[in-house]
Amino acid sequence: MKSINYSKYPVPRIRHHANSALYFPLKQHKGPRILYPPVIDEINWKDVFSTGKAPIYLDIGTGFGKFLIELSLHDKNINTLGFELRRGAVEWANKVLSSENITNAKVIWYSAVNGFPFIKTASIEKIFYLFPDPWVKKRHYKRRAFSVELLDEVKRMLKPKGTLYLMTDVPEVDEFQQEILSVHNGFSFSYVTGEEWDLPVKTNHEEFCLKKNIPFIRMICRKR
Repeated sequence: MKSINYSKYPVPRIRHHANSALYFPLKQHKGPRILYPPVIDEINWKDVFSTGKAPIYLDIGTGFGKFLIELSLHDKNINTLGFELRRGAVEWANKVLSSENITNAKVIWYSAVNGFPFIKTASIEKIFYLFPDPWVKKRHYKRRAFSVELLDEVKRMLKPKGTLYLMTDVPEVDEFQQEILSVHNGFSFSYVTGEEWDLPVKTNHEEFCLKKNIPFIRMICRKR
């Protein structure tokens, strides 16, 4: 597999969190105009991937995109689409993809809370939701993208045997996700370790946790 020298691409200093308004659907905003990611209804995949075909993998909350980049190198015949709220991170990831001539991956500046009408029903094999912002304060729970509404969209987009991958190092986030999954009841889910976790590459934060011996939780959710 091709190795990327990331030192060629200095990571910009950007805020850990985006504007709080971006964590809510655009239709809820009635105040002054804000710099908000475009709400997308349709995508011409010829403008996104060299094959002109739709994505097979989705990465929700891509961050700076190392996981997406490395996954696209590992699975060169699969198109992977990422979504990220922080525009600077999106621009950095896409710069790496473009400079390294990686044509089967792309990151879009987008807020997942607006849904994914541009993704065809039952077309996705795997969706990744890895190390989301924990928003540990209860008053900030409403900023968490993981919701019954998101799971409705995930279930719609996934193929009959499609899989949702969850990973976090915050037990409270895991408990929250369990509650949402139980209320939704559209997925069977189980904790996994070792080879049961079949993803061939790691996220930046996963590598950090391994280096610092910080425990983290992995869950695989399968569409019922």
